[in-house]
Amino acid sequence: MTKQLHHPIETVERDQAYYRAVAAKDSRFDGVFFTGVKTTGIYCRPVCSAKTPRPSSCVFFNSAAAAEAAGFRPCLRCRPELAPYALQQNLAYGVWQKIVAGALNDGSSEDLAVQVGLSSRQLRRVLFAQFGVTPVELAQTQRLLFAKKLLQETHLPMAELAYAAGFGSVRRFNALFEQRYKMTPGSIRRTAQEPGDGLVLRLAYRPPYAWDALLAYLKGRAMLGLEAVMSSPSAAEGGAYVRSVQLDGKSGWIRVTHLPERCQLALQVAPSLSSVLMPLLARVRTQFDLEANPSVIQSHLASDPLLAAQMVRTPGLRVPGAFDSFELAIRAVLGQQVSVAGATTVAGRLVQRFGTGISTPYVGVTHHFPSPALLAQTPIEDIAQIGLPKSRAATVQNLARFALAGGLQNQLGVSKDAKVTQLKTVAGIGEWTAQYIALRALRYPDAFPAGDLGLQKAAALAPEIRMTEKALHQRSQAWSPWRAYAALLLWQSLSKE
Repeated sequence: MTKQLHHPIETVERDQAYYRAVAAKDSRFDGVFFTGVKTTGIYCRPVCSAKTPRPSSCVFFNSAAAAEAAGFRPCLRCRPELAPYALQQNLAYGVWQKIVAGALNDGSSEDLAVQVGLSSRQLRRVLFAQFGVTPVELAQTQRLLFAKKLLQETHLPMAELAYAAGFGSVRRFNALFEQRYKMTPGSIRRTAQEPGDGLVLRLAYRPPYAWDALLAYLKGRAMLGLEAVMSSPSAAEGGAYVRSVQLDGKSGWIRVTHLPERCQLALQVAPSLSSVLMPLLARVRTQFDLEANPSVIQSHLASDPLLAAQMVRTPGLRVPGAFDSFELAIRAVLGQQVSVAGATTVAGRLVQRFGTGISTPYVGVTHHFPSPALLAQTPIEDIAQIGLPKSRAATVQNLARFALAGGLQNQLGVSKDAKVTQLKTVAGIGEWTAQYIALRALRYPDAFPAGDLGLQKAAALAPEIRMTEKALHQRSQAWSPWRAYAALLLWQSLSKE
């Protein structure tokens, strides 16, 4: 029997709270729960524009998989596959995010269990306790919803679409789709895009979203040849982020723009990347911090007047992540004891000197980032020629070897402090660099580089002085567990844009 939501308050009170969110179409709860409507057999997002059903007709689930396991079909109007994910810091959600990225498409539940350090029985128990479904059921729902997304947003041929969604054959895809959704894949096919347009997919977030601030942050740190922030023909989009992509042996490019009226990002993908769309979208969602719930974060940080003032100026500020953790970690090393502009210049030289070339529609995107294997075996003297002290060039090489050994992989159940300690075992990496990597590349929301001069100046409230690292670390304890967002707010307060 499918298990529904667990919540510390009584079920009746919880259902009343969720029904109020449905009636108000409250975007804060988008992705947090789904509503099954017993009279129609359909499940919806809280923001669905359809007429609000009666309370007696509603049943609530904490995941799309639980709703589908109970016999409900996804709404064609609000499209549950567009909902932002419910970001929760626990093991079950960490495993779920791996499944969303396609972890079970080519492997078994046993393989996934090994990856996350559990037995297959423990894995099943953890997921069932949280979502009320097995790993296989969870993966099937994600594949079907992803296929539904591709049907409604792309022109991919059916065989290519089925493969991109993790199905081994079109026959298997058709059978499961019809069995679960009581309709054929072709019946919901939309052809809004022409083949020459590439693939354009939409990714939702919970508003507000400080797009301009995030884009400005990325622009100042964009590595020449690898990525760029471009002006957009549409003023409403507020610019575009473009970059090269290498993923699972595939090569191509992406372009990300903003659709503020829809509370979505538009992701344009090179056709050559169609077979790796599931892990690609997971990376983009991480890079642009689309799972953040601004109301939860801001309600906690607003008790500090300094942070509260900046939140008024930039509501919905996100923590810019990284498309690739190795790229970001190297960029952090290159930024040691130099200005942001200086680090950006040296990073561009690294890409141009050691990266592999690629042809893209964008003048500023010409190379892929050099691989860990290449930098690990490159002589330190050669790395230093891009304008680095030999000691820092050695750190680049050390970090590349650390990455090859799996040190930059997200390991479920490893605490932020443990990961920072592990990063500091790499010769040349200290507390600041480790915290910065944890903050942006490894997505620890409580990471905080208290040794950063910019943060110390911003927290001191006076340009001519700065707070000590010890004092800032002490003050930051009140911002936990969202200190990464506090760091971005402080950095943003120094911006003159």
